[in-house]
Amino acid sequence: MLEQILQVDSQAFEVIHFQWSNSFFDWLMPILREKTTWIPLYLFIIGFSFWRFKLKSASLLIIALFITVGITDFVSSQLIKKAVDRPRPCQVNSFSTKIHELAPCGGGYSFPSSHAANHFGLAVFLLFSFGSIYRWIKFPLLLWATLIAIAQVYVGLHYPADSIGGAVLGSLIAFSVWRLYKNIILQHNPLY
Repeated sequence: MLEQILQVDSQAFEVIHFQWSNSFFDWLMPILREKTTWIPLYLFIIGFSFWRFKLKSASLLIIALFITVGITDFVSSQLIKKAVDRPRPCQVNSFSTKIHELAPCGGGYSFPSSHAANHFGLAVFLLFSFGSIYRWIKFPLLLWATLIAIAQVYVGLHYPADSIGGAVLGSLIAFSVWRLYKNIILQHNPLY
């Protein structure tokens, strides 16, 4: 059963990495997956929080976001990746065509994608934090995280299952941190 899942995963990787390949995506996808690309967005979120909410509430919200990303990154990169020990597609020579590396392959493991985990963690936590007031923000947040997860596959660093696993992991951790934040912090320091 596991072998069949891995085979389907490899086939899906080939579709995304090879068949979707074009000059526009070759330019765009490495930008989407680059952490520094999103620094202006992260700064905007911090600035918006301090502009929109009370100082203490905004500070606690930002701390909760940092905790969310810290947990997703630690669990994905330090616990699960080392336990699963799955090589990245760019480290495997079993594909019929050579991987078109659009980002440095690196020496780490593949499952789950820490990029996907971290960005879904951020997106889902923000969705719960801001989504009840700014309903329109839900789709852009999930689209943003999804594009980053797909970019990881497109550039040759992850299989689709890695990104899906990262998305699920990040979402679950974000939901868990949100529940604690809501039940412990928001009761005494409401955002609004």
